[in-house]
Amino acid sequence: MYAFEFEKPATIEAAVAALAEEDAQALSGGQTLIPTLKQRLAMPSKLVSLTGIPEMQGVCRNDAGQVCIGGATPHAVVASEVAEAYPALAALAGNIGDPAVRNRGTIGGSIANNDPSACYPAAVLGSGATLITNAREIPADGFFDGMFTTALDEGEIVIEVRFPVPEVANYQKFVQPASRFALVGVFVAKFAEGVRVAVTGASNDGVFRWTEAEEVLSANFSPDAINGLTVDAGDIIGDLHGTPEYRAHIVGVMTMRAVAAAS
Repeated sequence: MYAFEFEKPATIEAAVAALAEEDAQALSGGQTLIPTLKQRLAMPSKLVSLTGIPEMQGVCRNDAGQVCIGGATPHAVVASEVAEAYPALAALAGNIGDPAVRNRGTIGGSIANNDPSACYPAAVLGSGATLITNAREIPADGFFDGMFTTALDEGEIVIEVRFPVPEVANYQKFVQPASRFALVGVFVAKFAEGVRVAVTGASNDGVFRWTEAEEVLSANFSPDAINGLTVDAGDIIGDLHGTPEYRAHIVGVMTMRAVAAAS
């Protein structure tokens, strides 16, 4: 590790002011950032911890019936406190990494980092959630801009995530055993107005909606509706863990499993 300044503000305003300083970097759970610093892939002169801000922690329901989760809320808290209100989201959070990761990693950090194999982006996009930042509200469909890229501006932080609660939902994750990341993960959510299907771990561009599957499932919410439907392997990741064609096939399998489990 190298020398840097560390600040742990108690308010959102103080955090935003600290992040406005030159070469400052937000620190939430640190599950990605700390290893990055150790490898000297990033060398900010100041880390601004977001975990001491009460407004950014905890789970509640708002007047619209949405599940609202503070950006600095650890995965383990989401897994326990959302279990009754949104079981699919709680199950997803409870299967991230290992106990150490679940007790340190935060939902806001995961979403802002937007790792192409992370689980939370699939839940956010599949649920049609809204990201509340210190500056604005961003709908999920306009938030994820590609691998490790989001709509967040410099110094903008995720304060809260608001999840509409679907009629039924499920997340199926084909786990990469060493990392516990998703080789492919599919989040399916059925709302009165239609079905949303979000895929993580598969695309070079990060999380995406599988609109073809959404159309057929909105008409017939059954695993059989997916039979014969495939994603284009042209934009799918190929590496030592699987070819693009393999991952494309797994997308269909995980979607069928998610629909079956949700049904």
